[in-house]
Amino acid sequence: MRRALPTGRAGRAVQKKIVEFTNLLRKSGIRVSVAEAIDSFTALDELSVEDREIFQDVLRTTMVKRSEDIPTFDELFHLFWSGFHDQLRDTLQNALSGMGGGAIDLDQLIERLRELLGQMEGSDLDLSELAAALLTADLTQLENLIRQAAEQAGTARIENMLQVGFFSRRTLEQMDAEGAGAQLEELMRRLVGQGLSEEEAAALQELIRALQEALRQAVRQFTERELQKQNHDYIEKFRRETLLEKSFYNLTEEDIRRMRDVVARLAQKIKNILTIRRKREKRGKFDLHQTLRRNMGRGGVPFELIFKQRRKDRPKLVILCDVSSSVANVSRFMLQFVYSLQEAFTKIRSFVFVAELGEVTDVFSEYDIHEAVDRALDGGDAINVYTRSNFGFAFHHFWQNYLSAIDNRTTVLVLGDARNNYNDPRAWCLRDMQSKAKNVVWLNPESPGAWGFGDSVMDRYVPYCDVAEECRNLRQLSKFVDRLVL
Repeated sequence: MRRALPTGRAGRAVQKKIVEFTNLLRKSGIRVSVAEAIDSFTALDELSVEDREIFQDVLRTTMVKRSEDIPTFDELFHLFWSGFHDQLRDTLQNALSGMGGGAIDLDQLIERLRELLGQMEGSDLDLSELAAALLTADLTQLENLIRQAAEQAGTARIENMLQVGFFSRRTLEQMDAEGAGAQLEELMRRLVGQGLSEEEAAALQELIRALQEALRQAVRQFTERELQKQNHDYIEKFRRETLLEKSFYNLTEEDIRRMRDVVARLAQKIKNILTIRRKREKRGKFDLHQTLRRNMGRGGVPFELIFKQRRKDRPKLVILCDVSSSVANVSRFMLQFVYSLQEAFTKIRSFVFVAELGEVTDVFSEYDIHEAVDRALDGGDAINVYTRSNFGFAFHHFWQNYLSAIDNRTTVLVLGDARNNYNDPRAWCLRDMQSKAKNVVWLNPESPGAWGFGDSVMDRYVPYCDVAEECRNLRQLSKFVDRLVL
């Protein structure tokens, strides 16, 4: 049976909310046309708005055109259409559960309050909507009151975290939270006069304090959600900037997941620059001197334009990645960067090592980029990753078996901390690589001040590197990739 979008005032309210949501998507960088918003109205003629999952699928299908916009859409949908009611319920439950340990049963106390309130009907104490909603833990009414007060307080204009406290206070003032608290205190005094025991009175006092604190927390949570909703694009940019500066050593699993998206964005940015550059190279660079020389017979009027035709050769790349746990994140994001920009190189060959060395180039041709990186960091079934680092052993293996992969167009990129566990560094292997290569570049996640101390043999390798740099966060890594491919 066909389930239509509500008609009349309810239907118009839903359509108004969809228009507001559409404007929020546009503000956050998702392009939604008027026609697509109208399509969502048409699609909802066949569906129930109450089925939240289907409702979300319908809006996503009609409004989102790019796969990279789906996470942003889903987060904004959750912030705009749902989520706060559940958060409010959890806040109240946490506040009430914190009252455990007393001799009074909370459920019995609330039942006793209902009886006494019934006896007080018609008295001169008239509880406000907020006081009544707090005392009865009416989540729906509390949510409506918070939303109405936030709208009157102008919370939709919030722009940054420094304003959260200000708009939270204004919302509580609009709700008259202090007045509601005073009413509840007066109610407690009257109930004591009507036979409430001292133990019940003490428990009621604690309940009132817990409810008031829960209200303050709920209002602040709503304000923070409004900030995230209204300034989603700004907050996402701030998070990305924070990730760019965060040390690879301190990344959590959530950071790694988010950083994959950041790396993909940076790689796409570099791809766009490369595309523009290739178009210019195809045409050539304007040659002013040759143009003037060629047009001297025409009085210097540039009827014929001359362009320099210079093709920049794409380099070959050989990557040697230390995949021990201490530097795995540097290798992870470098491999993702490089393999997202394969068209910038004539050929890429990748090797991973801890002590043994193995080639994982084929892994990237067989699997999705993220799965390929994960497999490479696990050794690609080519090496044992659960052993102690030995750079000298790995370099010697490369020198014996793969030195022919290097020529004068090859950049050798080494990623590792050069912590060699006091083994022979065999620096002469790197020397021979440098003698054949265009250049040798070493990225080390440790500070240069630590190179050569303890079991670090970085000082033994530096003389045979054309570039040796610290690389401990994504900003440093992206700057290096810029120089490598541009």
